[in-house]
Amino acid sequence: MGARVAANLVIGSDGSTTLHGSSKALSPISDRQRFHQLRLEFGAILIGGNTARNEPYAKTPIPLIVLTNQPLSGAAALNPAAITWNMPLQDAIPKAISTYGDLLLESGPTLLQEAITGGLLTELFLTISPMTGGENPISKDALLTGWDEVARDEVDGVLFLHYRLAPTPD
Repeated sequence: MGARVAANLVIGSDGSTTLHGSSKALSPISDRQRFHQLRLEFGAILIGGNTARNEPYAKTPIPLIVLTNQPLSGAAALNPAAITWNMPLQDAIPKAISTYGDLLLESGPTLLQEAITGGLLTELFLTISPMTGGENPISKDALLTGWDEVARDEVDGVLFLHYRLAPTPD
């Protein structure tokens, strides 16, 4: 692929990926600051339709690609930088790279797991918030299989992790 294709995900310490239906409730201020800073390293953001409907995407500093077969709704419908593509993830990522360059995937666990299983990512940014009691849990251990940790930082009880795809044995 050649381009940088990263995913960014926040989870609660119990593995929950949403709280009251949105990941924003799991994301403390320190995560939001890093989240916005990280976006500036990429040419576009790619999300799924469910993320577009449930998360605050009314404004992004770079193009927002929404993979969906439905009309755009939620806050993303207000975003002038948003476009919709009705295609599989494995087709969307190469198209996004050829159009925009480096790509940041901001999705829920289903699309993220599809990207990981398909070998479509080169990096993973994971924030572990101290929050618990949310919905849609994901197994951190299963998520991180095949990834090497390259950076770790903790701010006010929030753990920021950066991973790169582990080299495959010859």
